[in-house]
Amino acid sequence: MGILILPLMVVLAWVFAAFGLTPYGSSAGDDFAVEAMRWMLFLPAGIQFIVSGFMHTVFAKSTAEGIGWKTNGFQYELGFASWGLGIGGILAASRDWDSWLIMTAVASIFLVLAGVQHVVLMVREKNFKPGNSLVLIYDFGLPASLIGLLLATHSSMA
Repeated sequence: MGILILPLMVVLAWVFAAFGLTPYGSSAGDDFAVEAMRWMLFLPAGIQFIVSGFMHTVFAKSTAEGIGWKTNGFQYELGFASWGLGIGGILAASRDWDSWLIMTAVASIFLVLAGVQHVVLMVREKNFKPGNSLVLIYDFGLPASLIGLLLATHSSMA
């Protein structure tokens, strides 16, 4: 059930922010929304995307089976793109609102459309494997968190 790590990273980011733990890139006096955004970018949009890239390349066969796929070249491309997204998330965590806007747009478009694809596979192919169904918590939860925090931080960063 390694797929549960995806939503766990989103929850951990919220918990770390709620407990006031200092995120990567934080400055003295940052408010809750700013620190929560930094946690979201660093953990689920940074570290987790890098882990996902690793899973889709190094452990391609077992990852594909958990989703209900067969390993193919596109899976490796997904892994490579995930590494880029992860590095972008970590870099954005230590920067300002404009970087957050860009990373939120890129990660959210990718994840929401990936989530739609997972739903299509559930409907069309009756694919309810955990890697295809439980991933929806991350596919929609992280974009909702990023977009909400982006809106919440806009006035404090302007």
